[in-house]
Parts: sequence; C-alpha cells; structure tokens
Amino acid sequence: MTTISKKAHPESSETPLSLDDYDRVIGLIHDGALENERLSEALYELRNLFQANYVTLILRIPGVEDVGLMLVAGNLEGSGKVTYFPYLHGDTPFSNMPADRVFTVDDVMTFQEWESSSYYRDYSKLNDIYHVMGADISTIDSGVLRFRITRNHSQQAFTEADKALCSRLVPHLRRSMHVHNLLGRSASLGNLYAEAVNRLSVATLVLDEAGGVLQLNDVARELLGQADGLKLVGSRLEASYPSDNRELHKLIRDAVDSKHAPQPLGAREALSVARPSGQVSLGVVVEPVPGTEWAEGRGQPAVMMYIRDAVGKSQVDNRVAKELFNFTPAETVLALQLANGLSLEEAAENLGIMRNTARAHLRAIFSKTGVRRQAELVRVMLNSVVSLGRGNVSPLGARAAVIPHPQLRSLQSGLRP
Repeated sequence: MTTISKKAHPESSETPLSLDDYDRVIGLIHDGALENERLSEALYELRNLFQANYVTLILRIPGVEDVGLMLVAGNLEGSGKVTYFPYLHGDTPFSNMPADRVFTVDDVMTFQEWESSSYYRDYSKLNDIYHVMGADISTIDSGVLRFRITRNHSQQAFTEADKALCSRLVPHLRRSMHVHNLLGRSASLGNLYAEAVNRLSVATLVLDEAGGVLQLNDVARELLGQADGLKLVGSRLEASYPSDNRELHKLIRDAVDSKHAPQPLGAREALSVARPSGQVSLGVVVEPVPGTEWAEGRGQPAVMMYIRDAVGKSQVDNRVAKELFNFTPAETVLALQLANGLSLEEAAENLGIMRNTARAHLRAIFSKTGVRRQAELVRVMLNSVVSLGRGNVSPLGARAAVIPHPQLRSLQSGLRP
C-alpha cells in the first residue's frame, strides 16, 4: 500500500500515513470550502496528525494592534470558531515569509535567537508554543492566509518529513480557501440582489420541476399567508380558483419544458390570477432557472416566479426619501402616504394634521421635486430609488425557507470583524 511519511509521536520513529487517512484529511479540507465547521474539523485532524498543541489559520489582520481573525484548533476558549485572538503581528519574526513555502523556526533563526525574541517571551512562551511550522498561503483574490502548526517545549522539533507532508497540504488549503471566498462572494451578491427585490415589493419564489416551492422571499411569504389568489398547500403553490390553478401549473410546466428545449419555444410567460377578495388580480411572471445539464429531479431549482400585488403598499425608506428630495420629516411622511395611493385628505387624516397644513406640505413637496400634480408625484416617488434604501422599511415578517437548504458563508463576508 502506498503511504506518506508522518510522525505518530514525538518519541516514536516515523510511521506510515495510509492513503485512507490522507484522503480523509484532504476531504475535510475541501469540505471546508462549504462550511466553517468542516474546516475546523480539518484543523483538528491536522492537530492530531502532527501531534501539535495548536493548528491555526490566521485569516485576516485587520490593522488593529495585537489582534487577528483566526480559526484555531486547540485547547483554548473560542477554539473551532472563526474569532479574534491575540496576535502580535507587529513583532512576529515570521512575517513576510516566502509565499507557499513551508518553514520552521530554524529556517528563520537559531533557537537561541528565537528564545530571546520579544515575540517568544511576550506571546509564544505564555501560550506554551515553542516549535513552529507554517506557511503563508497566497490566494488569488484574498491576499495571504497564515497557516501555523505548533508544539510545546517538551515535544520534538518538526522534521523534514513533517515539512514534506505539510507542503502536500498547502495547495489543498489554498484551493479550499479560494472556493470558500468565491462561494461567499456569490452568496453575498445574491443576498444583496434578493434584498433589493424584497424592498421593491416583488414576491419571488423558486420552484422545482413539480411546482414545489424551494425558497421564497418575505414579500411572497406575506402574500401567500393571505391566501388571496395564491396559497401554499404543503410546499406546493396553488391558486384559489381551479381554472387559475390549471393555468398556473401549465405556466410552470411550459417554463420547465423551455429550459430543456434546444430552441426557444415561445411559451407563455405571464398570468393574471383572480383573488376571492375582489381586489385587483395578482400578476405572475415565470422564467426557467439556468442550471447544469447533469442536475435534475425534485429538489433542483427549475423555475423562478415573480408576483406583484398591484394594490400592495410600497416598502419605501423614509430616510432615503428625505435625503433624496431634501424633504422635512413632515413632508417625507406625507409624500410616502401619497405614494401609497391615499388622497391628500386621507393622508392628512392618517397623520392627524389639518388639511391646510397638508396642502402647505404638498406645495413644498411639489417645489422640491419639480412636479405640479399629485399623480406626477406618485410616479416620481415610485420610480425613484427610495424603496432601495436600507433604513426604516416596514418589516415583512420572519425569514425562513419553506424547505430548509444549506447556506454558504464566507470567512470574509459572513464573519466580518
């Protein structure tokens, strides 16, 4: 059987590391691209493999003295989680090391120099760290990650065999962190787009090929909770009326079929869904979700659905409206009332102000926006960016997927300092 050399114990001779053990370690490192927990498991596996007291990934040095954002495997509080730990990065003798090259203390200095260094006296010795092996791992978009494996004074120094094994692991750590950052960046951008659609009061749902709802946003959750035109039956989307329900699911099937067709089918993309309440019908638009050819079956995203409630209130941001048009607070709340379809008299009553006061505010609003009629003001407000702000937007309920699905989090974006 092919083996890779390692040290089983400081006191023992070199013993073989089986390919099964090696595969397990590499698998955990690559799984760490998807989950911080699996990356932490990989570091603990490396801690056992090298008989180390600590294995550390220093993810970021944020420019604050004596601190670093790290993932640490070892016997200390906070171990196994991405968090801040003390780190004298201004004093460490292991800064500016050649990228992707494994080093030990004796590659940098003599042990006499190491023991007399302020870094050893003020940091390493206090944490029972004497032998250090590591590498500064370069990543494509995220700078340098500092990888460190340490032993205490009573243990044996790292050998050339240890360095050789560590050198085999460094490329896998680099790839794992690169994928981790790519997925994190994609997830962050996706969340921003989803939040923007949410604030525009557009209900969005992701469906599988059978019409089951895999994911929905806050607007969709509130809309379906009203069960006025559309509702959830289990995880399946249904229309209130049988005729609309047939058309709805034909619309979904056509979108799925167009996804697999070699040429565009010109299928119907929109549907008007009647509401038992008598309110204006809901507008529904669907489009196929692009995907890989080998991913199919239930549970795979197949269709994206957009729903707009023409009579629903706009989710607009008071702060952004004030900053955008230089409104006073009183003018801002009146403009938002008018944008949501109220007459001037109804808005005045809602706000508890006199009609003459409301008219005075409206004249000031007209002057600041450059419009002359209330209908123009509504158009300007709804077409502006006021609904895209992150401020005082009315909440739309708790967030949860209909069917749980894994969330990808970046070490950078998901765990910001």
